[in-house]
Amino acid sequence: MTPPLSASSSRPLERDALIVNARHGTISPGDIAIGVIIGRTSEFFDFFVYALAAVLVFPAMVFPYADPVTATLYSFALFSLAFVGRPFGTLIFTALDQKHGRGVKLTIALFLLGGSTMAIALLPSYDQVGVLSAWLLGFFRFCQGVALGGSWDGLPSLLSLNAPKKYRGWYAMIPQLGAPLGLFVASGLFAYFLGILTADDFFRWGWRYPFFVALAINTVALFARLRLVATPEFQRLFESRDLQPSPPFQALFSEWRTIVLGAFAPLASFALFHLVTVFPLSWVKLMTQDDPVRFLLIEAAGAIICVTAIGASGFIADKVGRRAVLGVSAALIGAYSGFAPQLLAAGQVGEIVYMFTGFVLLGLAFGQSSGAVNSNFSDYHRYTGAAIVSNSAWFIGAGFAPLVALFLASRLGLWAVGIYLLSGVLCTLAALFINREWAKREAD
Repeated sequence: MTPPLSASSSRPLERDALIVNARHGTISPGDIAIGVIIGRTSEFFDFFVYALAAVLVFPAMVFPYADPVTATLYSFALFSLAFVGRPFGTLIFTALDQKHGRGVKLTIALFLLGGSTMAIALLPSYDQVGVLSAWLLGFFRFCQGVALGGSWDGLPSLLSLNAPKKYRGWYAMIPQLGAPLGLFVASGLFAYFLGILTADDFFRWGWRYPFFVALAINTVALFARLRLVATPEFQRLFESRDLQPSPPFQALFSEWRTIVLGAFAPLASFALFHLVTVFPLSWVKLMTQDDPVRFLLIEAAGAIICVTAIGASGFIADKVGRRAVLGVSAALIGAYSGFAPQLLAAGQVGEIVYMFTGFVLLGLAFGQSSGAVNSNFSDYHRYTGAAIVSNSAWFIGAGFAPLVALFLASRLGLWAVGIYLLSGVLCTLAALFINREWAKREAD
């Protein structure tokens, strides 16, 4: 017999999903973890497919009238539009969540993400439609950002709140695994098509296939996440933990202090994130004679190293605390910023050392950067506040990182990239220090 639907989850647009999934019983932290990994991997795969195309395809296809460096800077400017769109997605989809439910919101957001990705896969070139190509690419990229802002499902917060106390660091790193896993698949696909196709075939149609794959992965991820989110047991878990959407502006004004600290606490890892994934590929492609396929394979290997380092961050955090891991890893990234530019300019061996060292540090820092201060939110604002923190941190720390890094490196030299990375480290250390001092005052 089908269990009865609760009043809070019986909105017409969600009723069918609830009936289909009502057979599930008790939900464990492991079930939540699987949903989180699937969701985050699909989102980051989408992210990296676009990011790699922003280096390898769009400068020549959309901006052929500009020199290669300027064309890549234009491409990175459009890349940043997704991070501008994320806050709009939070506003729009929070209203949908409140009116129609989490399952409906998630479905629409992921269909928008998949539709935007498909539209980019079918993008006409500058030679076909002129400057309209850039306008279309910018619009679809902005729509991707809106969809990503709306795809927040609260599962990472739910996972953290339901994790065993002595394994909080381990469970905190689980959502972060999606980034290196998404990078591994995206890098492998682009390396494959670049390796087997002629340059003409790759630019005509080969680069479009990873975007089609992204659409397929999003569809699978949608059903996998809905299978969990739409169950009555999940509804009860969200409600018992007060993980319900609150008005975004109300959350912003009420919890501004926690939001600011949460946005700046992960900046060291978020700045490093793009400086070992997107920026170095652009530098190698523009400034060296290296084969892009070789560098993509290095990135894929680095992604596996990053997965291992993220796992290690969870183990270490459960021994010494998340704050200690964030602080020490930020200090190590600061030391890395002093010699990393020289490594990237030191030829193929230097590039490998730069990438692998960077991925180790990224894994340690990024593994504990998600929701570092989310426990400071009041219960009422935790769901929406966590979404705002995530959007803000990516916007400030990562949204413009490839653009700024390439601009500084091309104008001033690679040493300036080290200074840029160091600024993120200082922001992280300052946020951790201020958060600790405020916590002490509130305890007194």
